Amino acid sequence: MTKKLSVFTLAMINIAAVSSVRNLPTIAEYGFSSLFFFALAAILFFIPVSMVAAELSTGWPRTGGVFVWVKEAFGHRTGFLAVWLLWAENLVYYPALISFIAGTVAYIFNPALSNNTLYVLGFVVILFWLTTLANLFGMRASGWISSFGVIAGTLIPGAMIILLGIFWYVLGHPLQITFSLDTLIPNMSSPGEFVFFSGVLVSLCGLEMSAVHARDVENPQKNYPRAILLSAIFILGLYILGVLAIAVVVPQKQINLVSGSLQAFSYFVNAYGLNWLTPLIAILLAFGAFGTLSTWIVGPTKGLLAAAQNGDLPPFCRKLNRHKMPVALLITQAVIVTLFSAVFLFMPTVSSAYWILNATLAQLYLIMYILMFAAAIKLRYKYPHVKRAYKIPGGIIGMWIVGGLGLFGSLATFFIGFFPPSQITTGNTVTYVSFLILSIVVACIAPSVILFFKKPDWTKPLAHEKQ
Repeated sequence: MTKKLSVFTLAMINIAAVSSVRNLPTIAEYGFSSLFFFALAAILFFIPVSMVAAELSTGWPRTGGVFVWVKEAFGHRTGFLAVWLLWAENLVYYPALISFIAGTVAYIFNPALSNNTLYVLGFVVILFWLTTLANLFGMRASGWISSFGVIAGTLIPGAMIILLGIFWYVLGHPLQITFSLDTLIPNMSSPGEFVFFSGVLVSLCGLEMSAVHARDVENPQKNYPRAILLSAIFILGLYILGVLAIAVVVPQKQINLVSGSLQAFSYFVNAYGLNWLTPLIAILLAFGAFGTLSTWIVGPTKGLLAAAQNGDLPPFCRKLNRHKMPVALLITQAVIVTLFSAVFLFMPTVSSAYWILNATLAQLYLIMYILMFAAAIKLRYKYPHVKRAYKIPGGIIGMWIVGGLGLFGSLATFFIGFFPPSQITTGNTVTYVSFLILSIVVACIAPSVILFFKKPDWTKPLAHEKQ
């Protein structure tokens, strides 16, 4: 008998998959109007992703996730593109994540280093290669480290920054934002003012991973929406209160996207005479982010390993070392991450480099989500009789409403993402846009190029696979 997940347990899985203190500074750039964008993101993206992913994962529960869903709807080539984009966006995610760790560690020794390009670049490259080499020996972070990382690096610091922000407000300290109806509605006179919305969407990505557990919930048609509602309240509550806590103490133009969370903590602890807390909080945040890195560094490569074992990649991509680790894919991944990290050398500031990495990550991720929403609608027509333990209410109209909202939100944010944000100096606009377009084109064309040169002998088993 399979043990069923409770509503609370599934909600905690969702929170662990989505929440991160790392995202707070990016959204804090919007100040009080961040509430408007969170509400918009919930309607146009967060809720549709959770409902669509739940239906697809309970209708097609085989291992493979988005690869299987998109493949069933649009064929093998498009399915391969979807899983490739999921891997590709992680290549951009790693430098952004490690730059957050670098900025956090800098606050323990010398906060000025968080704005030093060479320090951040060196930290990113060295830590990623060390983590990759550790994984080659099978030294993956264990489950308890990942769980502790979520608690130590997200829940505890998130709760602390919210409580300190409340105390800051109640005790009458000066506020850097104004709470009024006028400041709630953002300035949408130009796309550059609106582009940070993609940062809000990225902060809410990831629920499609936890949706695979939807069929493990007792009475999923009733309890899965309850779990989504509970996790949505917690995630949005953590993000909204955390963002406002940073926005009320750190002047908007001084928010560092890499170390903004520590900036806010330093303002708080200095005001309350608790300076000794800063290194401790920095260690918690860094450990939490490192736990995320250790957990994720192998996951995407195993998705590609499955594609390689299906004959979609050259045989060397299936090579495993004696610890059963995909050595060729891990080394290739490390080389590509190193190349992407060079963006820190060509952007005006560390914050601008951090932003363009997140913008690229968002664009690739959004293409995958566009395919996922389109697949959900197509599968309602193509396989109407496939049993889904959870099904979006309202029949085909309900699917068009939910999937349509997700498609509209993803497409609109994708196009807005090409405009440089007005709040950050990103240098030459042509260079900024060219980097995004080149990254997207290369990521989207690569799967077709690989399949074009696919050979029949790619499916032949290697020596270790014959054992």
